[in-house]
Amino acid sequence: MVLEIRLSNFFSFDEEVVLDMRAANFKSEKARKLAHNLIQGKGGNVLKSAAIYGANASGKSNLIKTIRFCHAMVYDSHKHNENTNYNFQPFKLSNLINKPSEYFIRFITEGVEYEYSFSLTQDRIITEKLYYYPKGRIAKVFERDERKGKSKKEKYSFAPGVIKRPLDVAENTSDKTLYISRASQMDREIPKIIFNYFSKRFILRYFHFAGSHLDQLVKLRKPQLLKALQLADSDIIDFKHRVVQQKGKRIRANFDTEEATFEEDVAENIEIKTFHKYKPNVSFDLFREESEGTQKLFFMMLLILDIIQNNKVLLVDEIEDSLHPKIVEYIIDLFHHSKGAQLIFTTHNTNLLNMDRFRKDQIWFVNKKRNGGSELYSLQDYGDFRDTMDLEKAYLQGRFDSVPIVDDSTERIKSLIG
Repeated sequence: MVLEIRLSNFFSFDEEVVLDMRAANFKSEKARKLAHNLIQGKGGNVLKSAAIYGANASGKSNLIKTIRFCHAMVYDSHKHNENTNYNFQPFKLSNLINKPSEYFIRFITEGVEYEYSFSLTQDRIITEKLYYYPKGRIAKVFERDERKGKSKKEKYSFAPGVIKRPLDVAENTSDKTLYISRASQMDREIPKIIFNYFSKRFILRYFHFAGSHLDQLVKLRKPQLLKALQLADSDIIDFKHRVVQQKGKRIRANFDTEEATFEEDVAENIEIKTFHKYKPNVSFDLFREESEGTQKLFFMMLLILDIIQNNKVLLVDEIEDSLHPKIVEYIIDLFHHSKGAQLIFTTHNTNLLNMDRFRKDQIWFVNKKRNGGSELYSLQDYGDFRDTMDLEKAYLQGRFDSVPIVDDSTERIKSLIG
């Protein structure tokens, strides 16, 4: 589970912002009734969800984009070549454009707490650090600073005995690559644990699994998936699926010679036929004949069931996209009643702003500052806001700043349309 995320100088975020999933010590009656929103832990309770609000262009999606980029760096950077430029943008509206961007995450996996961080520019890694708590006390695994010298011994420091032959990995790690990414590829134990957390336990989006992988997941979760769809008021009562191999052409481009060729390729796809209660003998092609909302609900529920069953983390931008508000509430409730799964999402759905559903520390806001940078803060920061107040009304009235200021007066609208 994730405990804390910190980031700075990514996209619209200039100064450091902190998304803290560690629960505050609330003692109100409403907070006690929402005890199921927490993962109980020896070192303190952790939130099962965080809802992030803000006006359009405030930076909500940039927060999600940054987390996705940084996590993809962990499991992709070992593929980078010398001409690689990273797919992110430092904050452009100040002198930070040429300074490193920084990312930090604190999390627990396999019962051990870790702190992992790195900094980078658009073309190279600058620093990287990993600490952990193997016996309840913090200990270093390694530190890296590419500015400290020319040799790997000058740039890296390792705790003795934690990683097998750590300098062998460092010698094979360029300044385009995260050490964790390379060390996992070279079969080092702790780096593999970190790599697997980022690639398998922290899910970055609703993912349409392909081919045999999706086939296995559907077989494993079919009874649960049908029940989940019916609880969400879907009229799908059954479905059949099969993996099909389809031939096609794939383009291969050579950007050095400006040549492009087409090659024959075989891809595995899955075919899904749905059956509805109104006419159980008539099948519908999920991808061609069902609505976008039904398709999304099908794959969301399939993924969410796997996440909840295995206590993973899901990151979603605009959770209400193509979904009815009641379905969104249903998905959130699934996480709140799970054992240890977590959901981090952005939304414009103000119906969710209900203190009978969320604690104050689960509600977050993104707002644009005067310099164009984005800031992130929690409802918990408003000590004078009591959980007996009308949260939705207060938000729409601009109490927490992160709403668009729209001049919708009759005179302005008439002047606009002439």
